Amino acid sequence: MQGLVTVFGGSGFLGAQVVRALARQGFRVRVAVRQPGRGYKLRMLGNVGQIQVVQANARNPESIARALSGAQACVNLVGVLYESGRQKFAAVHAEGAQNIAEGAKAAGVERFIQVSAIGAAEGSSAQYARTKAAGEAAVRKVIPGATIVRPSIMFGQGDGFFNRFATMASLSPVLPLIGGGKTLFQPVFVSDVAAAIAACLGDPATAGKTFELGGPAVYSFKALMEMVCREVDRHPLLLPVPFAIAELIGVAGHVQAMVMPPVLTVDQVAMLHVDNVANKGLPGLAELGVVPTAVEAILPTYLRRYRKGGEFADAMAAAGAK
Repeated sequence: MQGLVTVFGGSGFLGAQVVRALARQGFRVRVAVRQPGRGYKLRMLGNVGQIQVVQANARNPESIARALSGAQACVNLVGVLYESGRQKFAAVHAEGAQNIAEGAKAAGVERFIQVSAIGAAEGSSAQYARTKAAGEAAVRKVIPGATIVRPSIMFGQGDGFFNRFATMASLSPVLPLIGGGKTLFQPVFVSDVAAAIAACLGDPATAGKTFELGGPAVYSFKALMEMVCREVDRHPLLLPVPFAIAELIGVAGHVQAMVMPPVLTVDQVAMLHVDNVANKGLPGLAELGVVPTAVEAILPTYLRRYRKGGEFADAMAAAGAK
């Protein structure tokens, strides 16, 4: 299909890549965000007039209706990693998703993509995962043919995972291994996730299906921390931290969230009890024709700046060897 696609939450880390991928496929894209001023650069990802940025709030049905006017498809990327102010998990992931789905149905939207997360489950001990599952259920109740896309942790320029730990490795003598660092992850390149979403919109056969997207390899949390340390050429102590102690740190994170992004929350600790790996019983990148990109191929392109000397680290090392 070709036509107008409304992307909710398109100014975030994944959003910019989705907008770019859709524009390359020839779609017209309307990006609906709470703060349009943050999305001004998105217009440069396509041809003149191809990408429009509008104001919309997942809690406001009227703004949703305006954003969906004339659209043939909708992609919902709205989500938060921690609660702050009025941005609560239930309000954003569940109620917001339902509002957007109801608005899409009323507007006669033909295709709906709901972006969730691996680990979304009604019975999860993590509120993040429970509300992601509630959002999936709400969308499917309103639009049974909606496609659910669940990525693992995403990596790429500006990601919130590898950049966070690279910063910690460059500033702190210690990196914590929550639960001993045994939790498994299957990192997926953000551009691959965006390509998968675009592929879903281009293939009517994906309607009603759930896709779990992971990269080409599975790593323990400890292995990922070791990878980060190698890339930034830092050598902090990798200290195993029991889940009970991590939960205490997470409590402090809730207070920290009032003024800045927290290092760790109780909810994030709860999610580390479960491996973040794609379900082999569900379709993934391969079924969408996307070849997964290895994390080792991308990390050096944006973690090098955390080395001593930053981008000039290699030149400085060569000069010192003479």
